[in-house]
Amino acid sequence: MERHIDINRYDYDLPEERIAKFPLEERSASKLLVYRGGEISERRFADIGEVLPAGQLLVFNNTKVIRARIIMHKPSGARIEVFCLEPCEPADYERAFAVKGSCEWSCIVGNLKKWKEGYVEINFDHEGRAEYLRAWRVGEGGREQRVRFEWSADMTFGQLLETLGRIPIPPYLNRESEEIDNTRYQTVYSKFEGSVAAPTAGLHFTEELIGRMKARGFEFEEVTLHVGAGTFLPVKDDDAARHPMHTEHFEVRRTTVARLLDRWGDITAVGTTSVRTLESLPALAWRIRCGGEPDADRVIGQWELYDIPASFTGREALETLLGWMDARGVDRIKAATRIMITPLDYHFRIVSRMVTNFHQPKSTLLLLVSAFVGDDWRRIYDYALKHDFRFLSYGDSSLLMP
Repeated sequence: MERHIDINRYDYDLPEERIAKFPLEERSASKLLVYRGGEISERRFADIGEVLPAGQLLVFNNTKVIRARIIMHKPSGARIEVFCLEPCEPADYERAFAVKGSCEWSCIVGNLKKWKEGYVEINFDHEGRAEYLRAWRVGEGGREQRVRFEWSADMTFGQLLETLGRIPIPPYLNRESEEIDNTRYQTVYSKFEGSVAAPTAGLHFTEELIGRMKARGFEFEEVTLHVGAGTFLPVKDDDAARHPMHTEHFEVRRTTVARLLDRWGDITAVGTTSVRTLESLPALAWRIRCGGEPDADRVIGQWELYDIPASFTGREALETLLGWMDARGVDRIKAATRIMITPLDYHFRIVSRMVTNFHQPKSTLLLLVSAFVGDDWRRIYDYALKHDFRFLSYGDSSLLMP
């Protein structure tokens, strides 16, 4: 099937002063735009438990942002920035952060023209000893470089990043990361390292707010999707259908699949990354329904969900996946997804409500919002612009209930 999406239909004027450069002092003090069945109103984010229907199951993405930016230098003194995107050797995130001595990552390199050959390094002190971290380019693919790291200290690579790296705040903030970003560009429930961008819808939640919501009968589940730098890539082609979606790795536990089934119809995804994770599950289930295996090593394709019959419901998908996991004694499933959720006949199967921030013009995330609320996305964004909402990662939030 030939697909076309005019990205210019998803453009709007975002003045620079509306981009929130820093977080508010209190996470839950942000504004909350409420879209309910076509009606738009405004609350404080701290009131979200009073706005959501009672008994909702909220799904968080518990990924943790890593200090992925490392400033290194050539022996000649040239400054090279290495931005770690995804582990190559070992390829598994958990092992990649636990390894000692050496590893290889796919990276974006700043000032690449100055690094033709040889190594770059950073020297540092650890427990009273002079140590080093060195890096070599060992391959390339498109805008990314494969980089081999070697280090002298008795430290894991995860400990090295914590010691030497910097939090990779979004490029549209047009500033260097500061001390406040180390805590505020993480959700309070972040657990598993692997993201180079925060699941920003969750930044508004505090432990106190979550506690109050639990007391009111709300339930919470967690999935893990490691957010890649591709989330910031602009759609450069006028036809967004030709935009190549980035790959992101996710993990969902068997207990979460069972809870989603138990609370069917009451599922609120916190953030577009949670949406992408939950909506990817039917692709794995359809592979099983067609007589195969989920084949989690095969990335879920950009348009794979569109080729699944609409009659295959989200409930059926979860039942299929749960049955397969129980039959094989599997307690979690790991996979990777490239799905592109667009207004082009996308059928949401799992998510019924969504919490999300306000996204960049002509972005794949704005396409996802439009797929959820239809052309009302423009009314929602017009309201936010006229009522002093703050935009993008550190900005205000919206609760979308079509």
